[in-house]
Amino acid sequence: MKYVVNILISMIPVAIVGFLFKDTVEEIFGSGLLIVGICLLVTAALLAFAYFAKPRQKEKISMLDAFIIGIAQAVAVLPGLSRSGSTIATGLLLGNKKEKLAQFSFLMVIPPILGEALLDVLKMAKGSADAAMNSIGFLPLAIGFITAFVVGCLACKWMINIVKKGKLIWFAIYCAIVGLVSIFFLS
Repeated sequence: MKYVVNILISMIPVAIVGFLFKDTVEEIFGSGLLIVGICLLVTAALLAFAYFAKPRQKEKISMLDAFIIGIAQAVAVLPGLSRSGSTIATGLLLGNKKEKLAQFSFLMVIPPILGEALLDVLKMAKGSADAAMNSIGFLPLAIGFITAFVVGCLACKWMINIVKKGKLIWFAIYCAIVGLVSIFFLS
C-alpha cells in the first residue's frame, strides 16, 4: 500500500505542471534544437554525477524521496531532458537502490500517460480535437496505443536491466554527444 501511495505522491508535481504550465511547455517544444541540446547536456551531467556518486543504498523509497523524484519527472517535461534518466539519477543521488528505483521510475510514469491519453480521448469525444485527429478513427488510434504500450513495456524491461547493471554512464555519454551535436551543428 505504501508503494502505491508513493506512486501517487510522485505524480503531484507533474500534475501541477500539466494543469498549470501545459501551454508554456508546448511553446518550448517548438523553440528549436538549442534547448534540446542544453537539456541533453543536463541529462548527461545528472547521469554522470549519479554514476560517480556513491550514496548509501536505502531499502525503501520514502514519501519525501517519491515527491523529489516526482519533481525530477515534472522538470523532465522539457524537450531533451530524459524523464527516466532524470528520475533514476535523482533517486540514486537520494540513496535509493538501483533495482527498486528503476521499477519505481517506470511505474510512476504510467498514471500521467494514461491520464493524458484519457483527456485526449475526452477532447476527441466532445469534438474539440482538430480535424486531423478526428479523421484518424478509433481503430488506428487503438492499434497505435496498444503498440506503443507493448513497445514501451519492452523498452522499460530493457532499461531496468541496464540500470541494474549500472551502465547508465553510456547513456550519459550518448546524451552528451547528441546534445553537443544539437547545439553546435543543428541549431
